[in-house]
Amino acid sequence: MNTVITISREIGSGGHAIGELVAEKLGIPFLDRDFINEICKETGMDQKLVEAQDESGSWSNKYFNTNFYNALYMGDPQDSIFMAQRDIIMEHAKKGPCVIVGRCADFILREAGIKCLNVFIYADKEIRAKTLKVRDENITNEKMLAKKDKGRRFYYKYYTDQTFGDAKNYHMSIDSGFFGIEKSADLIIGALKKVDE
Repeated sequence: MNTVITISREIGSGGHAIGELVAEKLGIPFLDRDFINEICKETGMDQKLVEAQDESGSWSNKYFNTNFYNALYMGDPQDSIFMAQRDIIMEHAKKGPCVIVGRCADFILREAGIKCLNVFIYADKEIRAKTLKVRDENITNEKMLAKKDKGRRFYYKYYTDQTFGDAKNYHMSIDSGFFGIEKSADLIIGALKKVDE
């Protein structure tokens, strides 16, 4: 097995759990939240800032709340984080097989000519809304889901100039609400074996 697997996923679709299970079954590295720590080390940025500017973070900073000093002297922190992320993705992909979740990894590796299997995980809104943990009683799961979906679509479009979830950007799309976590992972592994034949 010599192919990197990238997993793009809708919020609440179980993409993280599926990716983690695929990596566990194949015995290869899994990257998702690990990016936060690596970006902090590489850029020297505060962990809370990196988390706030993550792929599904608030995009109001892009236009309204960017600190004047940062914008003038350091540039947009979101762009700095993305560049660091891209370097980390490339570094891990060049080392060997791994599973990378989100962060436009499918686009980054495709543009770099690195062999990868690009997967998109989705599910019905009702299923995804149930998995969200909403802390603010004034915000419904459905409202939070719509907000997070919008942020993720914007993030992907901004950095790739492509449409998030468009089948043309992936080798396979899986409805995790229909197949479940275990079977979705098995489908990816089965497809990977065909790629590596």
